[in-house]
Amino acid sequence: MSLTYALLLLLVAVVVIVALGGYAYRLRKEVKRRDAFRVAEDQQAQLKSLENLDWVTAALVQEQVDITEGAWRCKVLLEIIDPSLTEKPEFQAFAEHYERTKHLKTHSARQKLTPRERMEEDRERLAAEEQMRSAVLAAAQAVMTWRKKGGQGLH
Repeated sequence: MSLTYALLLLLVAVVVIVALGGYAYRLRKEVKRRDAFRVAEDQQAQLKSLENLDWVTAALVQEQVDITEGAWRCKVLLEIIDPSLTEKPEFQAFAEHYERTKHLKTHSARQKLTPRERMEEDRERLAAEEQMRSAVLAAAQAVMTWRKKGGQGLH
């Protein structure tokens, strides 16, 4: 092996290493950019969920929305914000009402029911709402109090 050939191989190796290093650096920058974007997106989703939670709880307290719909929405929003929030004793009424009514049909599935089946489901929903009304409204008020104190979830 001649000295020229060895130097040429060394030069090629250095060029390949520098090129791979540059490529690794670009990939690292891209990963950081995507991570920052994801964090910003998560924060935006968190803010939107908190804003929606404020609207739904206010509507519940003012009885502008059905107990079932409000409880379901609050449960989902609390889970988005922080899954452990639905386990807080003051917010458990949302999950409890959801468990009592989750089998009831909604949207297109409800439209497929016969009028008698719909009436039976309405009766069951109204009975559950009557039983859970005060607990769900108290939970909505507790969420409003929590938010006024700066409740933000995990992020």
